[in-house]
Amino acid sequence: MSLFWRLFLLNALVLIVATALLLGPVTVSTPVLLTEVAVLVAGLAAMLVADAVLLRIALAPLQRLTRAMTTTDLLRPGPRPEAGGQREIAELITTFNTMLDRLEAERATSAARALAAQEAERRRIAQELHDEIGQTLTAVLLELKRVADHALPPVGDELRQAQETTRASLDEIRRIARRLRPGVLEELGLASALKALTTEISAPGLTVHRHIAGDLPPMGQDTELVVYRVAQESLTNTARHSGARRADLTLHRTATGVELRVRDDGHGLGRAAEGSGIRGMRERALLIGADLTLGPGAHGGTEVRLTVPIGEGRT
Repeated sequence: MSLFWRLFLLNALVLIVATALLLGPVTVSTPVLLTEVAVLVAGLAAMLVADAVLLRIALAPLQRLTRAMTTTDLLRPGPRPEAGGQREIAELITTFNTMLDRLEAERATSAARALAAQEAERRRIAQELHDEIGQTLTAVLLELKRVADHALPPVGDELRQAQETTRASLDEIRRIARRLRPGVLEELGLASALKALTTEISAPGLTVHRHIAGDLPPMGQDTELVVYRVAQESLTNTARHSGARRADLTLHRTATGVELRVRDDGHGLGRAAEGSGIRGMRERALLIGADLTLGPGAHGGTEVRLTVPIGEGRT
């Protein structure tokens, strides 16, 4: 039976009962007696309660669907609402679930393309920094050294100071290039890349400790890149925003894959809204079917946990 006819029959039943009471032995005097008022009020209350209960039962699946629609987040896939209730309501819930599946698939596809384009752009910029700006600054260093060797002491000292400044700039450009394109990840693997990352991350008063297991299962390039980028974003946020004095990076094997944890002793996330960095981590995690959680650590601060399933088709 359709929802229209169910609601119509429920209200019709209430009206029929009310009409039967009016046509029955119940009468109303003039003036109205107190007992008659009590009977009428009780009958009206009973009909309203019955109507409310029946409508509540009929519309309960729609209320569950409404809650699911208001809490759905494509970056945090959750259980689908159960397709219960009458035919129209069940069809509506099924259609909503199908729409969610389609939206999640389309978002995953577009996110994969966007992240692939982002990585390609990072590689291009890193290559240009290394090949063009790096070579230019190297040539400037050599020229400064040649001129300083033939200059008088006062000028030579200034030229050597300029040489040191140029060398520091060259080192910084190389660090930026390595962050944009982690060549060590492609050449030596994830463990070596994470060790290099923890060494490079720096902030006043911050010490980064790493605990990387030696029995990690083999992972594909996409999976290793996601783990590396999540670790990089987490440690960068710690260095820039947390005010932490200690951070711990842990990567170990689990029964179903690997787990990355980055924990600090800073002031935590608080009620701050998630920024583009965290949303980017969530999108990367979805691409490889991983689960990303962010929250307060056991002893304060912030903990980022990435659980990556490793199995057939994921390596």
